[in-house]
Amino acid sequence: MRVTGTMFYYYFVCHRKLWCFINNISLEDESENVLLGKLLDENSYGREDKQILIDETVNIDFIKDWKILHEIRKSKSIEEASLWQVKYYIYFLQQRGIPIEKGIIDYPKIRQRKDVYLEERDLDKIKEIIEDINYIAEQKKSPVVIESKICKSCAYYEFCYI
Repeated sequence: MRVTGTMFYYYFVCHRKLWCFINNISLEDESENVLLGKLLDENSYGREDKQILIDETVNIDFIKDWKILHEIRKSKSIEEASLWQVKYYIYFLQQRGIPIEKGIIDYPKIRQRKDVYLEERDLDKIKEIIEDINYIAEQKKSPVVIESKICKSCAYYEFCYI
């Protein structure tokens, strides 16, 4: 199975959401939060060539000189997921011989940036996460509800709680 950047992000957000996404249970088209994020992405960094799809697997917001990749985020609310998604992008591109130096998470709404580097110690964790994602994908039943405060703004809220 191809592990996409979205899968990597969802792995850190919620394993149940990841399982739904893998099993084509998509509820994000109706989510107001997702639509706001798309609008922010479309209206930020207008001079850049955006949405770079590589090997039909990862979709990077934009890349500067094929050395620095950028991911645009609405907020820092789930920053760890964004951080590891960017690390996965760097890993994915380096595996294909593209020498990406670093990633940057851009928060245009709050005018902040965060540099992200792929470190040697991250490689084993990325491989473990890929194995975990494949394990979650093979499960017949969805993982349990996580009951977190982030659930209230999730596109899958009704699927999990109602």
